[in-house]
Formats: sequence, structure tokens, C-alpha cells
Amino acid sequence: MDFFFILKCYNIWGVDNSLQEQSGIENSTQQDAIRLRPIQHKQVHYYEKKVLRMDKSIEYDIIDMHAHIFPDKIAEKAVDSIGKYYGTTMRRNGTVDGLLESGRNIGVNKYIIHSSATTVEQVKAINNYVSCVKDAHPEFVGFATLHPALPDIPAEVERIIALGLKGLKLHPEFQHFAIDDDDMMPIYEAVEGRLPVLIHMGDQNVDSSSPIRLACILDKFPRLVVIAAHFGGYQMWNLSWDYLVGRNVYMDTSSSLAFIEPERAVEMIRKHGVDKMLFGSDYPMWDHREELDRFNALKLTEDERKAILYGNAHRLLSV
Repeated sequence: MDFFFILKCYNIWGVDNSLQEQSGIENSTQQDAIRLRPIQHKQVHYYEKKVLRMDKSIEYDIIDMHAHIFPDKIAEKAVDSIGKYYGTTMRRNGTVDGLLESGRNIGVNKYIIHSSATTVEQVKAINNYVSCVKDAHPEFVGFATLHPALPDIPAEVERIIALGLKGLKLHPEFQHFAIDDDDMMPIYEAVEGRLPVLIHMGDQNVDSSSPIRLACILDKFPRLVVIAAHFGGYQMWNLSWDYLVGRNVYMDTSSSLAFIEPERAVEMIRKHGVDKMLFGSDYPMWDHREELDRFNALKLTEDERKAILYGNAHRLLSV
């Protein structure tokens, strides 16, 4: 990439309110042999999958539905903060180059990239940044950010569409709102029928992104296209089963397959509908190879794999 283009992209952040604010912490082969051993992780069972590759891997087209990026100058601190919040070791460094390196190992075709604004002042700068980076990389598809305190939400939605961004990403915990708060309604009204919304779902400490809350939003906005990250609720998968599985909502696989037993994951996928499931890495929390290995450990058919890894996201976003 041209050096001056890099400067342009990375200097438009516009708000030097510390890495902490920008990061949003203000806080997975054919016929693979799998061995599972449960280990304790933050009061949930983490199923460590040891995958023995017995054959050459089948090659698939892949769209990564869930990838966070940060400018180089703040990536290290942002990633460190996220790791501390979730009590985990982050696998990658959060940079654009790091994303491409990780995804290249499994042949990712497209990446849905995003970053969240934890203050109103960051919204336009982050949307400019994501737009700039996706313009420099044809394999990137940009999702925008919004904040409920933004004065003119409809105007920024128009600007987001003009920038060529294809959707919206919300992170309730890091942005400090509950998804069914009254001041979130203008955001849903502005994007309903226009842009899909990828929402971080679930948290082990608070219920601001609870599946119960999202079920209410789906009832209120029937034309709103929602992608419920993390099988509909990180650490809240039982609630996702009760309130979201089978509903008119997409789910992604990110940050879930390390924790859900493979048989349960397949059961959830099929009960919800294979056509509404999307593969996601949650980079930089995980490495693409380990997330694909976890996914390939699931006893799915070839058609099901192809749909989740590529076909469904391709249909949804026309990319």
C-alpha cells in the first residue's frame, strides 16, 4: 500500500482520546479425528479440540463475518484491553496486516471489518477509517459504527451508505447501552430495511446484550436484519436457544465453538436454520486456523459447511 495512503487512513482517526476509549474498553480436513477434553475457563467448560489432520484439507470459499481492526498506533493497547476484559489471551495483534496474515492461512476471500465508537466524537472518524481501509483492500467489506448519543443519526446513516459501508456493528457493553434502550430506537428506525446490523451478543457480567432483549427488538422491528454474534449470546447460549433459535435473525459462529460442545453446536445450527448461520473469527481474539479447525470438527454436511462459510454471507451482503 502506498505510504501516503497509509498516513491518510491512520491519521483520520481524529480523536486521540486514548487507546482505551477507542478499543471500547473503559474499561477453527476431511474426516478429522477429534479429541476433546474439558478444561475450566471462567466458570464455563472450554472444549479444547486437538485436531489431527489425516487428509489434505478441503478448500472452501470463506467470508469472515466478524473481524475487528485497529490502526497500528493503538492496536497493541486496544487488544490488550480487550483481552483483560474477557480474561483471555488474544491470539493476534488487531492490525490490518495481522488480519490478512491470519486469514491468508485458511484462504479467506472476504472479511467484514469494523470497530466500535465508545464516544460520540469517534463515530465519524471511525467510519472514515473503516471506509478508507476497505477502499485500499478489495477483500474487505466495511461495517460502520453508530452511537445512541449522536445528534443526527439519519444523516450519518446516509453518509455511511455513501461511503460504501455495507452494514452496522454495535457493541453494547463497550458502548455502554442496552440494546433495547429507548435511545437505541432511532438507530434501528434509521437502518431498518437499509443496512444489516451485527450486534455483539452476550456477556458474563451484564445483560445489556441479552438474547431476551434482542427478542423484543425483533418483535418491534420486523424488517430489521440482525446478525446476532456468538451464536446469539456469548456465555448466554441457553438463553439464545430459548429466545432466538428459529427466529428471523442471522447468527455468527465467532467466539463460541471453543465453548459449546460440538454436538450442541450442530443441534443449534440445524434447529435455527443453516441458511441463517455465518462463519466468523472474532479476530484478533482468535486465529483463523483454530476457528476453522473448530468449525471443521462439527459433523456437518458439505453443503452445510459451504453455506455457513461463504454462501449465506455472500447472499446477505452481495459480496
